[in-house]
Amino acid sequence: MQRQDFRFFHRLRVRWVEVDMQKIVFNGHYLMYFDTAISDYWRALALPYEEAMLQLGGDLYVKKASIEYHASARFDDQLDVALKCTRIGTSSMVFSGAIFRGGDLLITCELIYVFADPVLQTSRPVPDALRSLLMRFEARESMVDIKTGDWSRLGRDAARLRQRVFVEEQGIAPELERDEADAAAVHAVAYNGLSQAVATGRLLRHASGVGKIGRMAVHRALRGAHVGQGILQALMDAARQRGDTGVMLCAQCSAEGFYQRLGFAPRGTPFDEAGMAHIEMFRAL
Repeated sequence: MQRQDFRFFHRLRVRWVEVDMQKIVFNGHYLMYFDTAISDYWRALALPYEEAMLQLGGDLYVKKASIEYHASARFDDQLDVALKCTRIGTSSMVFSGAIFRGGDLLITCELIYVFADPVLQTSRPVPDALRSLLMRFEARESMVDIKTGDWSRLGRDAARLRQRVFVEEQGIAPELERDEADAAAVHAVAYNGLSQAVATGRLLRHASGVGKIGRMAVHRALRGAHVGQGILQALMDAARQRGDTGVMLCAQCSAEGFYQRLGFAPRGTPFDEAGMAHIEMFRAL
């Protein structure tokens, strides 16, 4: 089993609590590493796990977990935990996993999950939608579909997601979150394979040749999964297509690093907006 056999990797670093007196990882901790990685695997599918399973009408339960040890991980090692879905049966799915330290294979595993009724815990057939998602992911297809359009087309899904992120999660007053600019904006919404809206943003005209990106919101479970980057790119593409030569935005200071990594530079000093620190940022197109 080699690194190129896998598409999905979860990275972690070994800490003292996970090692014994010989400074090698306790055997049982490897199962924890795979369990943590499987959570990120669902994020890579752009699936907020709880909502996805509710829509699919079931849940996943571990039936079997087996591990083979090839070499030991040690304190402060940086490890890559790899997973792939290798088989989907009638009601079960099999994942093969491996833990690498650089190019060295340390651990291999097999995880068998059963899709089942969450109340009765009796097995159910794996839904076609989930089966398709797993096959598409392993075939390296995109897991999100980003649509751009006006408020009449995308407003319902964008508003629901913004309500959840800005109002319910961040405590922004509803009257500050919604404004008349929505009617004139270009909106972008990212949908996962279950047609759930998982990220959104909008583009306004700020000045001659300059667009303004705002209302960037990503489902809490999918932050860090590059969904927000896709929305930002879609809005920049829309700005470029209409002839803008640059875009600006007012980023929450906590998200400044995200925008800097995507080519935006801060301008001016931080300011307060809706009770949170913001910074203006700009990128030429």
